[in-house]
Formats: sequence, structure tokens, C-alpha cells
Amino acid sequence: MKILGIETSCDETAAAVVEDGRRILSNVVVSQIDIFAEYGGVIPEVAARSHLEAILPVIDKAMADAECSWDDIDAIAVTHAPGLLGSLLIGTLTARTLAVLHDKPLYAVHHLKSHVYANWLDDMESKNTPLRNALSRPSSRGSVAPCLARRQTCSSEEYSSDFIRPSFPLLALVVSGGHTQILYMRAHNQFEIIGTTHDDAVGECFDKVAKILGLPYPGGPSIAKAARSGDADRYKLPHPKVEGLDFSFSGLKTAVLRTVQKEVGVPISYPSHKLKELLTQQQVCDFAASFQKTAVEILCEKLEEALDRYPEIQSVVVAGGVSANKELREVLKEAFFPAPSLSGDNGAMVAAAAYYEIQSGVKPTDPYSLNIYPRVSVEK
Repeated sequence: MKILGIETSCDETAAAVVEDGRRILSNVVVSQIDIFAEYGGVIPEVAARSHLEAILPVIDKAMADAECSWDDIDAIAVTHAPGLLGSLLIGTLTARTLAVLHDKPLYAVHHLKSHVYANWLDDMESKNTPLRNALSRPSSRGSVAPCLARRQTCSSEEYSSDFIRPSFPLLALVVSGGHTQILYMRAHNQFEIIGTTHDDAVGECFDKVAKILGLPYPGGPSIAKAARSGDADRYKLPHPKVEGLDFSFSGLKTAVLRTVQKEVGVPISYPSHKLKELLTQQQVCDFAASFQKTAVEILCEKLEEALDRYPEIQSVVVAGGVSANKELREVLKEAFFPAPSLSGDNGAMVAAAAYYEIQSGVKPTDPYSLNIYPRVSVEK
């Protein structure tokens, strides 16, 4: 089954053709990062206009790269929730029109589901890495997220053409600019939110801390780059006390701000956008490293607690833009991660999510009545 996936929820215009929910035949992404780097964040109206200009050329290229005609496409999938209203409209209106014109079944996909299913796509970038075991339960705590099993090593002869897939039941740690959640999945297309953020998402926190430090947008890659030259133990930052499996990152952002103000000797009333002028390059790197380490520890501590609460868990997958962070990948070595190129928004993950919806018995959406939902839970 070949599915055309279309993604326009924020600032990437993307389309891909995926076969059987796994094999990527094409994956085209036009990013608007260069546009919004100048503004330090996404401007919804500009994003929608950019999608309007790019959407048809992107789809045409995805079809050409996959060497597919419309006769080869079995279904169309599109992100319809959540996201920026104008951006979602461009993608869904395009998908609806194509579904009618070419008489193809249409599947409306939740954005967070798509990120999770990026972990089921064939990962050509890490095909020859060691196989990953299911999780085991250690007898004691010793480091961040110690519930992850040790990596299994094997010789090249033991690799098969198939990739190791996550096993159910599993936990999905979804970390992005708009979401930070822990999801429990008993089976395909069954999502239960067991932990969520009370305020800022972790990716949003990265962006805001980067702005305080004078680093360019987007904050995740900028902080990760600066952190490579920094001392992660230079500044001690607090871990928010939040009940259960929920998160809070607003306090961490404020803690960074107050620590920077104290470090450079200015009152708390001093404008945050001027702090970068008082910081040395080494201080910026030290703050970036200290913040990144703390943010990763907070994520892993909650994931560890979730593993303690749900001993039946067989796999952990990490999804969303922040899953590209190398520090997080290093700490959670035995979790499933998508290829870095599939961590951000893309059409392949949308097609993969739609495939598993179809396998779960989900019926197509009426292209004449499909609506968008800028805010809606993955459980709906």
C-alpha cells in the first residue's frame, strides 16, 4: 500500500510517499526556518503564505521522486490537528481537493501520532547499529533513566534486512516545541496521555532560553551546538517539583534568567533581551550546557518514574523535534528514536501513521466535510 502523506501543521511544507507504513519512497521538506530566524519565532500568517506557495511543487516532487503516478497511490493522508490554523488549512484543503480529483480515500491524522510513528519507518541512517532489546527492570537506581536495558552488541552478519520495531505495550515520550507528553500505547492507534506539561513545552523552553543567551532561532540546535563547548556542571539549575508524571518547564526557564542576571550582576528588572551583551562566549556555552543537561534529566526522571509505574512496558519510543537532541539520545541509548532527519515535521511520518490507522480499522474521512482542529488531544 502506497500512501501520500502531507504535513503543514507549522513551518514545514512536506510531502512523502511511503509504502506499507515503513518504506520511504520519497520525502520532500521545504523548511521556513531561514525566514523565521530573522524574527526569532514563527509568524502564523507568514507561515500560511509560504505553505500556499510551496505545497503543490512539494507534492509534485514527492510523486516524481517516488516514481509514482496517481494510479499508484492507494490513499492520501494529511495532518488536520493540532497546529497553526492557517497552516493546517493549506494542507487539508490541498489534500481534500486531491482526494476528490483522483478519487482516493483520505485519512486525517493527528500530528503527535505522526511523530510517534516516525519510529516505524525504515531508518536507513542507522540500519547497521546494534539491535535493541526490550526494556529490563534493574534492581537499583544508579543514573538517569536506569530502567533502560544495556545495548545488545552483535556482528554485522546478524543484521537482517528488517528493522527492529517497538513492541507493545510501550511508552512514547513526545518532546517538541509545542508538546511534552508521555503516552501509553497498548496497541497500534491506542493512545493514553499519562503525563503532560502544565505550561511550556520543552522545545519552547529551549527557544526561550536561547533568546536569553542571545543564540539564534531555533533554540534546540543552537543550544546543543553551544553546549559542546560548555561546562554542564557550571550552573546548578532546579528540577521542578510536579506531582505524578506531569512536567513543568516555565520555572526552569525563569531559573536560567535569574541565574544569568545574578551572574552578570544586574537586578531582576534588567531587560532579558539585553543580557546577551553582558555575557562572555564561555558563559553562554556554560549556561547552554547546564540548561540542556537539566532539561534532559527532567525528561528522563519522569520517564523512569513512568517505567516504575508500568512494569509491563516492552519498549520506549521518543518522538518530536527535540528527539534529535544528541544529549537525550546518548542518555536514552536503548530507547527507539527516529532518524534525525525524521525527528522534525515531515510527510513520511504522516503516511506511516495513516497506514497503521488503516490496519486498525479506521475508516476514511469524507473530503467534503474534513475540518481542522488547532487544539485537540491525541486521545480524541
